[in-house]
Amino acid sequence: MTDTARVVGNDIPLDQTDSNDNERNTLSKHMRQLVLLRWMAVLGQLLTILVTHYGFGVELPLQTMLSILAALSVFNAANELAMRFRHRVRTIELFMGLLVDMAALTAQLYLSGGATNPFVYLYLLQVGLAAVLLAAPYAYSLLGISTLCFLWLAEKAQPLALPQDYHLGIRSYYLEGMLICLMLTAALLVVFINRITRTRQEHDARLAELRQRAAEEEHILRMGLLASGAAHELGTPLATIAVILGDWRRMPSLANDPDMNEEIVEMQAQIQRCKTIVSGILMSAGETRGESSGETTICEFFEELVDEWRHTRKVTELEFKNHFGEDLDIASDTVLKQTICNLLDNALEASPQWVSLEVFRQDDTLIIQVVDRGPGFAQQVFDHLGQPYQSTKGRPGSGLGLFLVFNVARILGGTVQASNRDEGGAEIRLQLPLDALMLKEA
Repeated sequence: MTDTARVVGNDIPLDQTDSNDNERNTLSKHMRQLVLLRWMAVLGQLLTILVTHYGFGVELPLQTMLSILAALSVFNAANELAMRFRHRVRTIELFMGLLVDMAALTAQLYLSGGATNPFVYLYLLQVGLAAVLLAAPYAYSLLGISTLCFLWLAEKAQPLALPQDYHLGIRSYYLEGMLICLMLTAALLVVFINRITRTRQEHDARLAELRQRAAEEEHILRMGLLASGAAHELGTPLATIAVILGDWRRMPSLANDPDMNEEIVEMQAQIQRCKTIVSGILMSAGETRGESSGETTICEFFEELVDEWRHTRKVTELEFKNHFGEDLDIASDTVLKQTICNLLDNALEASPQWVSLEVFRQDDTLIIQVVDRGPGFAQQVFDHLGQPYQSTKGRPGSGLGLFLVFNVARILGGTVQASNRDEGGAEIRLQLPLDALMLKEA
């Protein structure tokens, strides 16, 4: 049971495709709204035609009008099937869909009174949707087309033989039709513009997230370039120090001093560790995952990692539990190794006496859990966990370890969950899809 938690969900790496996918998803949602609206329009027109013809006794060319509705239904069904079997929707398709709707409305109005039909105001609904869904040139085009349609109906269509009963007020058939048209148009505009606005808000929120991710990944790139350059520069002084320490160890005056000899051995071990880190940075710089990875297994990978970490850190007790089960071949990735070491290093700094590492499997997910007995995450750090330079250590560059962990998890399609434990200490749980760890075939 935990009192606080911060989770970063499954995300994909940021590139130009993210922005394009986001735009396509928005267009797909708009197309679904139009398809739904068109089905409602077909049903509404069918009811209106039947009620007008049979209820009010107005003679209408039923066969022709129902044929137009059937054609519109086929067009809408084709749109719906296309959306089920492919995901890409283009802006021109939205424009063409609204154009077909306008053509169908014009045909129905031509057969039922033309410009004198009160439902002529449904043109406003289509132009309003175009203004919300499409760019200005498309919206103005539909505005012009609707104007031309109205003028054509006014000149060519025959008005219905209805009594001039406007003096009856709301009891007038014409005014009742206008009222129904007004209510229908207003209701549809409210419902669908609210939905479309919600879709646009989701689109804008996604774009803001992508921009934030771009800024973070640019920061990571800069750090990677600096790390690569520093690794090149550190190679020579580390080699020089290693040679000097070797000479000191062979000096009789120092070789006969057990304490000094022990210190020299410890310094040589730390120099070797630094050289290993530098080699790992140089090996990883600029390479795509899997290009230089060797083949290993889950159990072998963690046994080697734990053994190396124990021998290069001053830890009193590292409790390692491997509950993964049946072993699995994966790529031995230095980035993943450094990510887990960052988690262990942070836990060791908070809890020098005891650190726990537990590995287990949940369906197709690898779960890595690191626990310490330290003071836990401070609230000001916890609120911004995973962002760069969020730390209470008070030294330059601190707070980058978890930032890199969160970003590596995101790139691999995993999640990171951090929490403070009720019994004291902190817990970090890293969940990674096993498919992302597999060794990719050439």
